[in-house]
Amino acid sequence: MSVSAEVLTRAPMELEELEREIVTLGPQRPRGNIRPLSPMPDYVEHRNGVNEVGKLSAEAVVREYEAAVKEIEALGAELQLAAKKCETMVAGVHEMIAEIKEFAAGYRDQGKRFFLQIEAVSLMTSEVRNTCETLKKKIATDTLTE
Repeated sequence: MSVSAEVLTRAPMELEELEREIVTLGPQRPRGNIRPLSPMPDYVEHRNGVNEVGKLSAEAVVREYEAAVKEIEALGAELQLAAKKCETMVAGVHEMIAEIKEFAAGYRDQGKRFFLQIEAVSLMTSEVRNTCETLKKKIATDTLTE
């Protein structure tokens, strides 16, 4: 008997043993790393005539996709939080820019005020010198004519 024929003759007996073990295990809860299945997403449903293997395979694939979608959505939520933080920071920066512009304008006004004061003092000093010069000349001419 060939190996393939032997495997084929043994297969039904092994399947029967497996079925008995499954029935014996029955409704026990899965242990270890096996996760309980989440409900199938409501955007899919089985077609008529699909065998059990096809249904289970399709469910497994759609559940994996759904798990990935949940992670993608969680990433989107994190990005939204980051965007909100950025918007808050940008608003704070705009407020600071407005304050800086206001401060700069006040500083410019103060510089202008000092500029005008210095020029006024300079003009007054020139006027005092001119007055003193004129007075000296008048005193000098008055003392010479006497």
